[in-house]
Amino acid sequence: MFRSTAAGALRTGALFFALTALCTAALAQSAPTSANVQLARDVVLASGATRAFDGVIPSILQQSLSVFVQQNPDLQKELTESIKTIAPRLEKRASEIIDIIANVYATRFSQTELKEILTFYQSAVGKKFVTQLPSVLEESFVKTQEWGGKISEEVVQQLRAEMKKRGHTI
Repeated sequence: MFRSTAAGALRTGALFFALTALCTAALAQSAPTSANVQLARDVVLASGATRAFDGVIPSILQQSLSVFVQQNPDLQKELTESIKTIAPRLEKRASEIIDIIANVYATRFSQTELKEILTFYQSAVGKKFVTQLPSVLEESFVKTQEWGGKISEEVVQQLRAEMKKRGHTI
């Protein structure tokens, strides 16, 4: 009995070791080069991809302040002053978002692809795309919400009609 347990443990250990080695090898192969990361940084900056994160630090600070003020209402003034003290240090860390996104791009796109993407964003139409994208997305959001409202009204009308055919009034 001890032998079968020991053999099973050895097999499990060997399997674990093999899987770990394979995963490590796969991760090593997919690690982006520093040249790709730098190129990806250029793409991220040219694309304006970090704009969505512009308010993230102030938002985190405000959420934290709210939580602590709820727990300690008598400390609101001191908590607010403390937030103002630490805010500049945290704002400096916002650039880390560029590195995070650049690493994601660098693992998903080859150097050739990144160069092509950067060329697009540096072109006249690419620059226009970057400047127009926020308003395009906002307008698209408003219009799709309007569309969704109309579809919802149609569903209600059609469902009532179908239920009426079945003898139910809703």
